[in-house]
Amino acid sequence: MHNPSPADRSFPDGIVRIRNLRKSFNEHEVLKGIDLNVRKGEAAFIIGASGSGKSTLLRCVNSLETYQAGELWVEDYLVGAERSGNRWVEARASTTARRRSQIGMVFQRFNLFPNMTALENVISGLVMVQKMPKAQARERGMDLLAKVGLAERAGSYPSQLSGGQQQRVAIARAIAANPAVILFDEPTSALDPELVGEVLSVMRELIKEGMTMLIVTHEISFAEEVGDSVYFIDKGVVAEHGSPQQVIRQPSHPRTIEFLARIR
Repeated sequence: MHNPSPADRSFPDGIVRIRNLRKSFNEHEVLKGIDLNVRKGEAAFIIGASGSGKSTLLRCVNSLETYQAGELWVEDYLVGAERSGNRWVEARASTTARRRSQIGMVFQRFNLFPNMTALENVISGLVMVQKMPKAQARERGMDLLAKVGLAERAGSYPSQLSGGQQQRVAIARAIAANPAVILFDEPTSALDPELVGEVLSVMRELIKEGMTMLIVTHEISFAEEVGDSVYFIDKGVVAEHGSPQQVIRQPSHPRTIEFLARIR
């Protein structure tokens, strides 16, 4: 396994630090050398056309996909690797599972357990992975459901909730363990238009609280309003990145200009 030199571990302010990341599925290279840095407390947005590699990038951060080359750091560890003496070796499954529990993930399609109530969904990781006492987990879970405006739906099953309510439960679950970073993979794309606002409202509050977030979205106006940085990914590379002012209002790359004109 590649052993990074100390120089590779620069960017000390970044919670997520990605350098020259490459990922292929068989012969098809999806990520072609991605560089990205998410600082503590930052809301970093990833925009781009479908199939450009955005979701694959998030799945690499959360160890749901492996990568072939480059480096991907979350806090002080190299994703997919662990220390053995003075070397990095391939991470054991138990190490990966523990790390994954410290990264929040909100999926496009909610991914709630259908046989669990809203409260049980929120606290499942706290009880099963974190081994938190059930009474303490329930208290934490109720606080989180109140935070996302769903305390009165604690006993409801996913089938009894709207899409927007299910996604708010998913957000409560993602922040339950106080993760270092929360990944959002197009969290509003499966919702009816009238339900989008309630999910963005919860995300807006989390951003105000200084939660570190990496967000893949087509909600360009939301990224422009609340984002700290924006990355436009095109065909597996970062074509342009900077502040929302730069990338969304005054894009310089022809592909960014074309993409924004098309979706507006």
